[in-house]
Amino acid sequence: MTTSFLLVIQIILVVMLVIAVLLQKSSSIGLGAYSGSNESVFGAKGPNSFLAKTTFIIGFLFVVNTITLGYMYGSTSTKSVVDNIVETKNIVAPSTSAATPANNETTPSK
Repeated sequence: MTTSFLLVIQIILVVMLVIAVLLQKSSSIGLGAYSGSNESVFGAKGPNSFLAKTTFIIGFLFVVNTITLGYMYGSTSTKSVVDNIVETKNIVAPSTSAATPANNETTPSK
């Protein structure tokens, strides 16, 4: 139950992180040109410091959630997936007596 909850949180964090990165003003205009002139919403300094802090916080939460999910998935599984796939068969090698020819005739020499 907790891993499925953390997985949903992970997906939400990914979407928020992508949005936060795309809203940032890039040096080559990019998507910053489409944001309009509502920069006063983020404060006197503009959205740069607010979005940078937000991106850092969301990125940090994403990394912590990823490590937590990895730990939880790693500790719950005691067997590997390969252990279920590999079948153990007792294959016996053929005996050496079967390798000798049944007909003991010699080839005639010329």
